[in-house]
Amino acid sequence: MLSSSVPQLVSVMTTARLHMGFLDLNGGLGRKFGSIGLSLDQPATRIDARRAEGFDAVGPGAQRALACAGHFAERAGLSGGAHLTLHAAIPEHAGLGSGTQMALAVGAALTKLYELPLTLSDIAALTERGARSGIGIGAFAQGGLLVDGGRGANTVVPPVISRMDFPSQWRVLLIFDAAALGVHGGQEVEAFRNLPEFPAATSAELCRRVLMQALPAVAEQNLLAFGEAIHEIQCQVGDHFAAAQGGGRYTSPAVAQVLEWLRAAGVGCVGQSSWGPTGFAVLESDYAAQCVLGELEKKYAGYGGLSFLLCKARNQGSEVQVKYENNCVDTASAVD
Repeated sequence: MLSSSVPQLVSVMTTARLHMGFLDLNGGLGRKFGSIGLSLDQPATRIDARRAEGFDAVGPGAQRALACAGHFAERAGLSGGAHLTLHAAIPEHAGLGSGTQMALAVGAALTKLYELPLTLSDIAALTERGARSGIGIGAFAQGGLLVDGGRGANTVVPPVISRMDFPSQWRVLLIFDAAALGVHGGQEVEAFRNLPEFPAATSAELCRRVLMQALPAVAEQNLLAFGEAIHEIQCQVGDHFAAAQGGGRYTSPAVAQVLEWLRAAGVGCVGQSSWGPTGFAVLESDYAAQCVLGELEKKYAGYGGLSFLLCKARNQGSEVQVKYENNCVDTASAVD
């Protein structure tokens, strides 16, 4: 039930996403990039925002949240401030979309707190998110398995052109390397600038893999076929990015070793999210995932900065809750 009183507290919860690969780095048809990705149920970013005269922030990721708030306020012409309390934050520079989710969470919180007439696309544009991929924005809005259509000459935010529920019984195993960082910021911009030309025939093959293999496989809950499609995308895109990733298909040699072991053990759907270093594997059930996790924890105990997290897909978007001065509470899945 909507309230006419003034919002006093806005709480936003949003989660990590996997970026499983770009589809058309050639751009010969007038659109470039395009990508496939998956919203996860964890790790999460959780923010509370209350009105204040200026901006301040406390908790994990506070400095990044504060920078996002200042940038958003300047671009949106917002004169008020906010006290931001962060209860959790997605790990930074791990390939899980932490920057986009933080920017959108802060932007959504301030939009609701000050009742600004902004859509999620507006917030994404104001926070300069979606430069190359719409997966993070789609994950914030609706979750699930997502495909975006890349950027055309006049694209503001890459449009999500396919969205599907991911099978609830499948599990996603994340492989972290605390000793490595993914390519980000200016380094990422420079990496894209220096990439060699991507063959049009390879782009065509990857798009075919998505349309005629990955998406039907999810519809029919065929993990083997889905894994084949994702593995091919990972091989082609990872090898294309190798020069920017230290010479390998994957950013972290330690994660690469785990992914090789998983493939040898019969796990077909493995890869690196975005620029990494985080790797992932998709398994057919909780039981299978727990067995694999147990083997990995024994095999790689004390191995460098490696750690593991078992999670699921999230088939819904972010959670935005608004509490008013009369104690009424409105809850939505994302900004309307």
